Amino acid sequence: MEWRASESSPPIDKLVLHPNFCEILASKLGEIRMAVEELQSIIKRCQILEEQDFKEEDFGLFQLAGQRCIEEGHTDQLLEIIQNEKNKVIIKNMGWNLVGPVVRCLLCKDKEDSKRKVYFLIFDLLVKLCNPKELLLGLLELIEEPSGKQISQSILLLLQPLQTVIQKLHNKAYSIGLALSTLWNQLSLLPVPYSKEQIQMDDYGLCQCCKALIEFTKPFVEEVIDNKENSLENEKLKDELLKFCFKSLKCPLLTAQFFEQSEEGGNDPFRYFASEIIGFLSAIGHPFPKMIFNHGRKKRTWNYLEFEEEENKQLADSMASLAYLVFVQGIHIDQLPMVLSPLYLLQFNMGHIEVFLQRTEESVISKGLELLENSLLRIEDNSLLYQYLEIKSFLTVPQGLVKVMTLCPIETLEVQVWMYYMHKMDSDEVWRTRNNKWFTGPQLISLLDLVLFLPEGAETDLLQNSDRIMASLNLLRYLVIKDNENDNQTGLWTELGNIENNFLKPLHIGLNMSKAHYEAEIKNSQEAQKSKDLCSITVSGEEIPNMPPEMQLKVLHSALFTFDLIESVLARVEELIEIKTKSTSEENIGIK
Repeated sequence: MEWRASESSPPIDKLVLHPNFCEILASKLGEIRMAVEELQSIIKRCQILEEQDFKEEDFGLFQLAGQRCIEEGHTDQLLEIIQNEKNKVIIKNMGWNLVGPVVRCLLCKDKEDSKRKVYFLIFDLLVKLCNPKELLLGLLELIEEPSGKQISQSILLLLQPLQTVIQKLHNKAYSIGLALSTLWNQLSLLPVPYSKEQIQMDDYGLCQCCKALIEFTKPFVEEVIDNKENSLENEKLKDELLKFCFKSLKCPLLTAQFFEQSEEGGNDPFRYFASEIIGFLSAIGHPFPKMIFNHGRKKRTWNYLEFEEEENKQLADSMASLAYLVFVQGIHIDQLPMVLSPLYLLQFNMGHIEVFLQRTEESVISKGLELLENSLLRIEDNSLLYQYLEIKSFLTVPQGLVKVMTLCPIETLEVQVWMYYMHKMDSDEVWRTRNNKWFTGPQLISLLDLVLFLPEGAETDLLQNSDRIMASLNLLRYLVIKDNENDNQTGLWTELGNIENNFLKPLHIGLNMSKAHYEAEIKNSQEAQKSKDLCSITVSGEEIPNMPPEMQLKVLHSALFTFDLIESVLARVEELIEIKTKSTSEENIGIK
């Protein structure tokens, strides 16, 4: 290659060397000799010792000298020392101390390619020659060190060496469990990409790590499959793999987004990861149907692995994630027995849906809505009988839906799912048969006595109890519309006099008193606004001091609006009662 000086460079005949150039060069060469010679001196002293005679001082001096060689770039000399067969025992016992400095150099992107090749050779030799127990701990410490984007860089570099080291150990179950737990703890710190663009960019390397983690785990799963003996060690290995699968189902798969399958569907890293994890479950003797339908038991025990109360809470998230992956995404759904009815599947999925709707993340809530929609679409309208209401989740899931609709609406899916749910409930069954004791006669009246009731009569704080009162009025309105006085299947019309005396009339009086009180408060607030003084008001029995008059007026008008709303529903209920009773009277006159 022809050398050319730049225009700014001095002419060749005018180049002047630093006056101390020779001394500086000699000094640098001396430093190289010192670092390498120091390491060689330590090795030479240890070569004549037996393995058990190595002292703590020897380990420390070897580490310092070796680290200095690495930091100062004396890689060729270090590689030569490690390759020397005479140093095999020394490298086995002391070489693991050099893994950290070498790995940090490999993670540094500023290193020249030629240097990196030597670092890789040194690293591979250390993994091959060093004590595997010490290496395991050293590698796991290196995995735990980084943060941010360096987490994935470290994991991708160290997974294969870590796998090689574990394969050399006898007590694999403990080592694999420790390794998988450390890896998962680090991966759980990485943000989960949500859009297709974020997944393709994979800025934090989570998608790459998920794929690499599957390749890391596969040999250990295959070892469980090939080992036909039900030894204690093999069972422990199964349990460690099972724990890892559970953790993976929760993070990242619980929050990970899945998109519609296409020709490129095989490139979806999370779908691939989910498919492999579910495959691992079956391979180690825990097919997903058994896992999903085990949800809800008070205590779960698989082999030697027992889950306590706190772990069961975490397990619920994992099982919900598994149900979503199977039923909504269709991953390994062919393993599901075809004899299971849609109603049976809905019953089990309701527990998982409840778990989803209790979370606050939008991506998790949306999965609960999708799973509920998927389960409801499998069953016919009016097929959910009232007996299902005795199952806790059939009451809590609608409550969760209401919470989603009011607090964190996700477009229109939750409303759509709510309508699906209502259509599946067999409300007409109540009126077609007389065998439903809870929705007719004395049983229903005993429930209505608890609902159509004001705790303190006309003096009840209507603002504080407004939600309960509105719900009671809407229930009464529904019953009046649905049941006729002549039929009286509910027994409502027999008890109408008591309902009017104990609920409707006291409610009228309470509304008049409350409206008068708040109208007076509004007048006082308006006068205070004119004088521009701060004042206090009383809302629901609690005094709110030092409120600006304009803010006070908003609060008071909001209360009046609530009373007007209650009053309008009350008026409609009384109107319907009058229409129904008048119609019944006319029918009776006609009959006569």
